[in-house]
Amino acid sequence: MTEENTQPVPGVKPGSFAAWCASFRPKTLGIAAAPVFVGLAVSAAVTHTFDIVVALATLALSLLMQAISNMENDAGYTKRKAERKSRKGLPRSTANGWLTVAQVERMIKILIGVVALDTLFLIYVGGWVMLAISVASVVAAYAYMGGPKPIAYTPWGEFVVFVFFGPIAVAGTAYLQTSIWQPEALLAGSALGFIASAVLAVNNFRDTEHDAEVGRRTLAVALGRQAMIGVYCALLYSPYLMVAAAIVYNPSVFGLSLCLLALPRALKLIDELPRREGNDLNAVMFGTVKLELLFSLCLTVGGIVSLILL
Repeated sequence: MTEENTQPVPGVKPGSFAAWCASFRPKTLGIAAAPVFVGLAVSAAVTHTFDIVVALATLALSLLMQAISNMENDAGYTKRKAERKSRKGLPRSTANGWLTVAQVERMIKILIGVVALDTLFLIYVGGWVMLAISVASVVAAYAYMGGPKPIAYTPWGEFVVFVFFGPIAVAGTAYLQTSIWQPEALLAGSALGFIASAVLAVNNFRDTEHDAEVGRRTLAVALGRQAMIGVYCALLYSPYLMVAAAIVYNPSVFGLSLCLLALPRALKLIDELPRREGNDLNAVMFGTVKLELLFSLCLTVGGIVSLILL
């Protein structure tokens, strides 16, 4: 499917705000914001410091990187003619003719420019390590569906999501507040990273047939159904072990134990995954997104509680 022969699918006006929303997917921005709020709360609980300007700049960077990743994914699928009727995910703007690949790629370049300006400020605050993190994040966002060997075509997608939406996002946020790498933030970040990886794991589990058709050897394709169910279970159990480790390391962040409020939802999702197929797995995927947001909220509130009570 190319730009020249893509006919707009009825329902969304080409070039409209709705078309752009379908490309950058605002509903996913909560996943990008969550690690920042957790990093801020954990850092405040540990060090009793908070810089609102740096916090806003960090949040902006995280949201921009999520939008860039979503749009590159949208355009990349169309360029590679990887859209098939067997795919069961959300509609893509370029595949449906609502936006052209060129339009989306121009917007990506604009956003990368904004990221560069934001990064300059964060480099001033946190030093050159922030340049390395920002460059790595941009490369990862592009490489997920761009380049000669996209990450999305390999079994490494879940690992990349874990790293960038977990330890780097949370611990990086805390570092910008204090210029200290905090073990508590690294452990809390790992907890979030596992759930973020679980979201992608469900997505790939749902699209195993489609991905195999277009040559994507995702983790789900490589491992098969039963093994992938085991991976999903491990990804949802592991966050609680990470939080427990953080509290053992530093009992002053005891408030993070509020994440146990999210455990019933995690157990429900673990039970549902093997029972659903096809489009019904969308409910499990969105349920996992909601779990991540709830878990993040619990950690954020828990960090604030730890700060107030100690």
